[in-house]
Amino acid sequence: MDLNQYAAVYKDNLLKDVIPFWEKFSPDQQYGGYFTCLDRQGKVFDTDKFIWLQARQVWTFSMLYNKVEARTSWLDFAVMGASFLEQYGRDEKGDWFFSLTREGKPLVQPYNIFSDCFAAMAFGQLYKATGEKRYKNIAVHTFDRILQRYNEPKGKYNKTVPGTRPLKGLSLPMILSNLVLDIEHVLSGEQVRNTIDNCVKTVMEEFFHPSTGLVLENVIPGGRMSDSFEGRAVIPGHSLESMWFLMDIAARNEDADLLSKTVGIALNLLNFGWDQEYGGIFYVLDIKGHPPQHLEWDQKLWWVHLEAIVAMLKGYRYTGDKRCMEWFKILHDYAWSRFPDPDYGEWYGYLNRRGETLLPLKGGKWKGCFHVPRCLFQGWKTLEEIIAPENDLQQTTSSHG
Repeated sequence: MDLNQYAAVYKDNLLKDVIPFWEKFSPDQQYGGYFTCLDRQGKVFDTDKFIWLQARQVWTFSMLYNKVEARTSWLDFAVMGASFLEQYGRDEKGDWFFSLTREGKPLVQPYNIFSDCFAAMAFGQLYKATGEKRYKNIAVHTFDRILQRYNEPKGKYNKTVPGTRPLKGLSLPMILSNLVLDIEHVLSGEQVRNTIDNCVKTVMEEFFHPSTGLVLENVIPGGRMSDSFEGRAVIPGHSLESMWFLMDIAARNEDADLLSKTVGIALNLLNFGWDQEYGGIFYVLDIKGHPPQHLEWDQKLWWVHLEAIVAMLKGYRYTGDKRCMEWFKILHDYAWSRFPDPDYGEWYGYLNRRGETLLPLKGGKWKGCFHVPRCLFQGWKTLEEIIAPENDLQQTTSSHG
């Protein structure tokens, strides 16, 4: 396939397959919000509602409305989810619960700050789509609370004993580096600059492990490695996702040095995480080669491969490094031959190490309407950006011929 054909594959799968699947099967017409626990055919197998998946779906449809086409049906679908979140999603402090019953009764306390991160993204995009001030206020208040909770994100729900083995995780600075750009339109310039600077510094100076060229999932504050299960863990998918977020920041700030480093790290992560025997990217590995504590360490997950695809496309788009394009084609061939379901639509989420379908679900507690559509959109648009200069060059060449 040439790049135009790849772009068409990503666009068509997004708009003709994945998005229609969620439009058809996920709305809860009785209580509002969305069902996310959907089997292969789209039937609901559990009705609990997870805040971060509800918010991610609001974001997805708001983003499509803002960036693809102003379809009223997409906006109405986003507002449907947002109304449910507004009514039931927060505690008295404005922090977002982890999960609710179908009717909206709180099930799990707001221990997980990523509920808040995706709520801020959702309401920030919805404000851009509607101009409704209350959506902006929710996004800003939620972002402020995230910054207040940054150093102790779990607060009173933290089960570890303080002081014995202090660890900080990659996930929060990673998410913030993307969130801050996504809702830049509702934040002050100073907030944006400070958050970007802090995220870049934290990821590159604390989590990046120079002697291996890899990124650790957990470190002792300040950046020292903890020789423990948690401290030795590398999650290639997380780190690759983090790298494409930082590539976007580097391109935005015209920071060639950061761009070069992030592309190099992304390539390192793929070389480290790729399963040489069966293909695909391992979910979790130990940086020293010890057995990981995660029993699912060798599974091949949908989002890991999608984030890797986006990282390679952006790496090529920003630097022209041919290794990125070579990896993109390898990743594309692996993912597209295994994850999409040609019979019932959408993508499987979980494969075993050999690349066989492990669970037939299309959505659950962790998989919703987010990684697949976001990465299909990013893939489609990044491919178009790569193609455009090539077309310009061909036209220039032919006009001078």
